[in-house]
Amino acid sequence: MSKIIGIDLGTTNSAVAVISGGVPTILENAEGNRTTPSIVAISKTKERLVGQIAKRQAVTNPENTIYGVKRFMGHNFDEKAVQDDMKVVPYAVKKGETGGALIHLGEKDMRPEEISAMILAKLKADAEAKLGEAVTEAVITVPAYFNDAQRKATQDAGKIAGLDVKRIINEPTAAALAYGFNSKKDEKIAVFDFGGGTFDVSVLEVGDDIIEVRSTDGDAHMGGRDIDQQIVKFLIDEFMKSEGVSLSGDKLALQRLDEAAEKAKLELSTSLETEINIPFITSGAEGPKHMLVKITRAKLEEIAREYIDRAIEITKRAIEASPFKKEDIDEIIMVGGQTRMPAIQAAVKAYFGKEPNNSINPDEVVAVGAAIQGGVLKGDVHDITLVDVIPLSISIETLGGVATKLIEKNTHIPTKAEQTFSTAADNQSSVEVHIVQGERAMAADNKSLGRFILDGIPPAPRGMPQVEVRLDVDSNGVLSVTAKEKTTGKEQTIKIEASSGLTAEDIERMKADADAHADEDAKRKELIEVRNHAEQLVHQAEKSLKDYGDKVPAEVKQAVEDAVRVLNEKKGTDDKAAIEAAMADVSDKLGKIGEEMAKQPDQKAEEPKPEAEGSEQN
Repeated sequence: MSKIIGIDLGTTNSAVAVISGGVPTILENAEGNRTTPSIVAISKTKERLVGQIAKRQAVTNPENTIYGVKRFMGHNFDEKAVQDDMKVVPYAVKKGETGGALIHLGEKDMRPEEISAMILAKLKADAEAKLGEAVTEAVITVPAYFNDAQRKATQDAGKIAGLDVKRIINEPTAAALAYGFNSKKDEKIAVFDFGGGTFDVSVLEVGDDIIEVRSTDGDAHMGGRDIDQQIVKFLIDEFMKSEGVSLSGDKLALQRLDEAAEKAKLELSTSLETEINIPFITSGAEGPKHMLVKITRAKLEEIAREYIDRAIEITKRAIEASPFKKEDIDEIIMVGGQTRMPAIQAAVKAYFGKEPNNSINPDEVVAVGAAIQGGVLKGDVHDITLVDVIPLSISIETLGGVATKLIEKNTHIPTKAEQTFSTAADNQSSVEVHIVQGERAMAADNKSLGRFILDGIPPAPRGMPQVEVRLDVDSNGVLSVTAKEKTTGKEQTIKIEASSGLTAEDIERMKADADAHADEDAKRKELIEVRNHAEQLVHQAEKSLKDYGDKVPAEVKQAVEDAVRVLNEKKGTDDKAAIEAAMADVSDKLGKIGEEMAKQPDQKAEEPKPEAEGSEQN
């Protein structure tokens, strides 16, 4: 029976884990690393790249290298968050027909779910290679403050990648699962999760056999990437002061600045000062220009202060929404790479009055917790009950555009709620049910989850018809809605689909497209490898001609030259079979040089040695 893998689908990096022998274990990827960059690219040779190999070529191919796609998941194009992020990424983001964001990759406009599916597909394939068996089921984590549309988008990405998503769980909750797995104490803990693109804090009670979330709060659009962007702005300003040149419109320069900013931020976690040295960052009339800027930890902390302060404010709100005081918290679990920043550690310590707990790897703890939840669902892990909450209130729009709450934030899930409404006009034959999520008083100020029409209402004076609306939130935090007109008994049940959401047909089409591209990518990879081997063989043949051409009969030399000329023609084509045939011919003709040299005293030619399969890749 196949295992359920646990996946932390992160903004910056992703990880996958599984329960093996009763113990949660991080699975290394094909490159031997425990985390995988959440980056997808189309190379200049049209090859699809995912992970570290995509990250390596980002500087030379910024417009076709997609990172931070998680921040576009479940959003409409016109939302402020999308508009803000569009300004700082080098790739193109467009508005789709249904209002969602589309990302331009290669020659296609793709949904964020499709890009995320490529990352999930690599994690799935790497897990299968490590486990030696097929993987079809997964638990995937999301930020606690992800709304319904973002959770559904994550489920859809899993489906496109060929995964049956058994559960969506919140990242802080997963971290608590990992922490509580080996802890047999009754404790009150806070999980402080500062990731690449999101921030969450959850307050939980951890016991022998139960992990109960008591409150959660966060910002689904604040993370380490925002600090990186502020460093980039600082570098652009410094360069403008020193060189009088603006780099803000130079995509190649911005990509290099982005990488330099992230590197400097990491270095300043252990050093008090670092130097950002980028040669040939741009050029002017007088020639190339170079960037050399020193940045101190104090300057970084000044740049990051607004985000650190906001994180502590959110933490205060989460504590206030729980039944506890900050003094009641036994442990503060630090999650996410950004928590390595000394200023964040110091701010958490200052607020809680105690040292945060850094005993668990902040890059891996979420995937480990997801694997434990997978083990619970599979029956491999016993005696753990997880009780989570809904992060944002769910409301229905009522007369005057008011958001009338049916389910309050921090309600335990699964849950349901129902309320009876009526018509606002005489003889109204239908009502529109508009569901929103958020804490604002007016529906228009919250996130719209979707609308539907309940029609067939009998004619009656306003206020007479009785329309019962029932909301059901499942264990994934995903919503379904039922509306029923009590007089006729007419009922309509729907899974809410956001205006930018995917239909079942969309998902199947994207899944088929992903499968087709996987075959195409495999074939293209094979072609590139054959071309690389052909290039190496041409080099070897030319060296043999140079070293031994004047020592063998002219017809042997000519035969090799003719075979090399044919191979040079063929290796630039897409005909793999023709390239391999030409390579075989060159190898055969080179063998003749070896035979001739063997006949001569004290002379021996080097025959071409076969390259290890896949030894070089573009």
